[in-house]
Amino acid sequence: MQQKVRFQIGGMTCQACASRIEKVLNKKDFVQAASVNFASEEAQVVFDDSRTDAAALAEIIAKAGFEAVEKTDAAAEMPSENHIGWRLWLLLAINVPFLVGMAGMMTGHHDWMMPAAWQFVLASVVQLWLAVPFYKSAWASIKGGLANMDVLVTVGTVAIYLYSVFMVFHHRGMGHDGMAHVYFEAGVMVVGFVSLGKFLEHRAKKSSLNSLGLLLKLTPRQVNVERNGQWQSLPLDQVQIGDLIRASHGERIAADGIVESGSGWADESHLTGESQPEAKTAGSKVLAGAMITDGSIVYRARQLGSQTLLGDMMAALSEAQGSKAPIARVADKAAAVFVPAVVGIAALTFVLTWFFKGDWIPALMNAVAVLVIACPCALGLATPAAIMVGMGKAVRHGIWFKDAAAMEAAARVNAVVLDKTGTLTEGKPEVAAVYLRPSENTDENELYRLAAAVEQNAAHPLARAIVQTALARGIALPEARNVQTEAGAGVKADIDGIGEVKVGKPAYCGLTLPENLDSVWQIASIVAVSANGRALGAFALADHLKNDSKQAIGRLKAHGIEVYMMSGDNQGVADYIAAQLGIDRAFGNMSPRDKAAEVQKLKAAGKSVAMAGDGINDAPALAAADVSFAMKGGADVAEHTASATLMQHSVDQMVDALLISRATLKNIKQNLFFAFFYNTLGIPLAALGFLSPVIAGAAMALSSISVLGNALRLKRVRID
Repeated sequence: MQQKVRFQIGGMTCQACASRIEKVLNKKDFVQAASVNFASEEAQVVFDDSRTDAAALAEIIAKAGFEAVEKTDAAAEMPSENHIGWRLWLLLAINVPFLVGMAGMMTGHHDWMMPAAWQFVLASVVQLWLAVPFYKSAWASIKGGLANMDVLVTVGTVAIYLYSVFMVFHHRGMGHDGMAHVYFEAGVMVVGFVSLGKFLEHRAKKSSLNSLGLLLKLTPRQVNVERNGQWQSLPLDQVQIGDLIRASHGERIAADGIVESGSGWADESHLTGESQPEAKTAGSKVLAGAMITDGSIVYRARQLGSQTLLGDMMAALSEAQGSKAPIARVADKAAAVFVPAVVGIAALTFVLTWFFKGDWIPALMNAVAVLVIACPCALGLATPAAIMVGMGKAVRHGIWFKDAAAMEAAARVNAVVLDKTGTLTEGKPEVAAVYLRPSENTDENELYRLAAAVEQNAAHPLARAIVQTALARGIALPEARNVQTEAGAGVKADIDGIGEVKVGKPAYCGLTLPENLDSVWQIASIVAVSANGRALGAFALADHLKNDSKQAIGRLKAHGIEVYMMSGDNQGVADYIAAQLGIDRAFGNMSPRDKAAEVQKLKAAGKSVAMAGDGINDAPALAAADVSFAMKGGADVAEHTASATLMQHSVDQMVDALLISRATLKNIKQNLFFAFFYNTLGIPLAALGFLSPVIAGAAMALSSISVLGNALRLKRVRID
């Protein structure tokens, strides 16, 4: 049986490391698919659990030279430092006198440079001790069959160090100032700049890019819990399901639960994206992480930790951010051959420079500059960094994407297919009229009784409306047996004393309505009822448009996205709703199969199609679309099929999702362009001697930071 496991990976230094782990895992025949995200430092592995387990997979990753900790509800992320450690502080301190010396050389103060002996001592501390992590990573990378960034740094700095040592101890030629021609500062400063760049990059990935840390802060550490008739302040991990918890103004909800007493307003925007607070009174649901903006409530905990909606969202976001978008293959393919190619270019630079200049010292400096300037980190971060920020922005708008591929697909959408009931309308229809067939001796209560008995087994909003009206009338509902649902048509069941009762479309129940009925029947959803093949009557149910549906359609059109509406209702109802919203293409009498077929037609015509719906009958079309959106709380099959979930039950929120995705894909393309442009420009300049190894090291460190900085701009992008 296939299982999926996620690991937090430690020890990766660039995209080549991620590619190496993928290569090692994908070679195993019991691994179906392995994907490693360099930005989130996470691996996702699908494997055959009858042949291996998570522990064995972690051991495989460890043998490749990396740490792997399985990510579970109980496991925290791998510890990481967000402050400068002693090793980096010492390295930066050693860099200071070399920086002073370089400044002196540039301004004509050669006496600022340390004596060669002192340079040798400090450079030896760096190369033989502080740079050891680079050597270990480089060696592990080479053993794994791929070369990472640390291979380039190691080869370059060791070459500079050995050359300078040779000049100090074996070469008697001195400069006019009595100094040996040594370049210790280049090796020391390259190690320093790259180490600082790695630290800044790691901190940005852990704190700025990832939204999970912000979500974790939404749950309080201490809560007021009633124990033995008294209120006590307890740590959150001591709260149990069923406990009574008190939350007052300015405090956050600790668990999903039900309000027992009190009243107040709760801001649930962290889950729904809706900025307006919700009123909470006895019987209201409260969600973990919500902020009480006014009042005070006492609620009973129903779900805790990972079982809450917030916990579910965090798990979904973590998995989605750790996934890889298809466009990332561009960087993966480049990274796979990048380091060997750079080593080859550096060797060629050394040979050609020595040949044309007749001096192997500048040849060595140029070759080292090529090795150092070439940074696959920026390439590896280009896609996942933007995806992580984009996912976080989507979550803040109440949008949960399943994975990065779904977000990339959403960015390319140019046609949207919308269901009517529960998507464009409130999904809370009310019975507006009742028709009783004159030839049948049936009254309204009997029609309600039979219809509601069958419909209480269905989840459609029309079914709920009939059941609720019947119960409000005080009608006792008989038991329905052998319930069978025919998707897109109706429901049938056996009722004692009656026989087979069908509830659904008029054609399904064999009912033809008279033409002289009131106008409401022309624009309402119709639910017919039959017993043992005899049509008894029908209900006309009217639904109201959602407040933001018309605005959403206008936004879609403004961004060049075609809009189609498909409904199971008759064509007259579909045309009426479409005219109110400004939709030009509306299809009525659509079965689930018809909706899916129409989506396939649009795709065959070259459209990139998004579908939004919330019912069981929408599932086939959702599956057929390039990207699909389901409403949270709708049919389970629709949520399971969809590429993303909308927390607000709003088409306007779907438009936000499409625009956030477009902004994210645009950011990815900018990052990829920068990464390729950086290397395309930097490597030739280094090869021609326009960049020293020190400048190359600084540029290398800044390249990744620049990509991360561009990705962070997504947080400020306006979604209109």
